[in-house]
Amino acid sequence: MRTLCASTLIGEFFVIGFAGLVAMQTSGLSTGTVWAVSGTAMVVSVLLCGMLTRRGGVQLGWALQLGLIASGLVVPMMFILGVVFAALWWASVHFGRKVDEAKARFAAEAGQGAA
Repeated sequence: MRTLCASTLIGEFFVIGFAGLVAMQTSGLSTGTVWAVSGTAMVVSVLLCGMLTRRGGVQLGWALQLGLIASGLVVPMMFILGVVFAALWWASVHFGRKVDEAKARFAAEAGQGAA
């Protein structure tokens, strides 16, 4: 699960950065405000990569997805990209867990066969 989710989060890192550039040019917000919010979200996306296996990591990822969708209030295209990344996040969590279960099952079977 960690690999799939981390890949999604790194993709979001770049999208948030580019959305910050767009917001800086098109919104009435100051440059400092845009980069304070965008920069914080970018740092959170990278830090979450390391927190995925810890308790609450996936839930924090969902909070980031909601923030990404809400950023559509400043950059309207982010509504669409936010929903796309939320779907990718769901798929990463869902299928990542299935892969982890299959790996554990395979390791258990291999351990029984060796004994």
